[in-house]
Amino acid sequence: MSPRRSNPQTGPVLVDIAARLLADEGPQALSARRIATEAGSSTMAVYTNFGGMSGLVREMVYEGFARLQSYFSHVAQTTDPVADIALFGRAYRHNALTNPHLYAVMFGGASLAGFSLTAEDRQYGRYTLSTVVECATRCITAGRFRTGDAELVAHQLWTAIHGLVTLELGDYLIAPCDADRVFEAQLTGLMVGAGDALEAATRSVKSSQGRLEKVVEEVRPVPQDDEPAAGRGRPPRRGAPAR
Repeated sequence: MSPRRSNPQTGPVLVDIAARLLADEGPQALSARRIATEAGSSTMAVYTNFGGMSGLVREMVYEGFARLQSYFSHVAQTTDPVADIALFGRAYRHNALTNPHLYAVMFGGASLAGFSLTAEDRQYGRYTLSTVVECATRCITAGRFRTGDAELVAHQLWTAIHGLVTLELGDYLIAPCDADRVFEAQLTGLMVGAGDALEAATRSVKSSQGRLEKVVEEVRPVPQDDEPAAGRGRPPRRGAPAR
């Protein structure tokens, strides 16, 4: 267990700064002194908040998934499960584009400065997919997706959208196949590939578009009270019960 944080406002700031340095300058930029200087605090803050650099790197990964989970938790369940699952895709992309520095760390796009993720760390990340699996199950039950493995469907959606987002963050998607155009076509194609009819999928994907703004508005910003940001909406560690 990491030490109790003396200043809850400092932890999230250090996480953001460290992730940005790692993504922009590489692992050589990660040092307690450099991070503290950027944050306007002392090096002791790194050890007080995270127990050391390895704890800070792990916290970057956890914080990235906590922010993703926060968006997912605000995707309301409606009578159109295909629109709901398309909205999960939109929320995933929005989170990546909003937190590109953390996104790179979450999936190994940035070197972790000699720190390796454990199986527990990765399981922690996989937990965020559980709500998408539940939604895929609803799509199957409603007869919109063909009968099959809902978990596999969720993983197919995840890998496809992750690939697009990675290309988008790398500025590979430009006109005439810009990211927005490809993403909209991809969402519809994924729904049809899972078994939905083209007309119904097109209608549901379009309806999900207008719902993203509400999700974004409902996601709370980094807290300024006595609870660390990563603690809110965070998926349970492996072995902890899902609530």
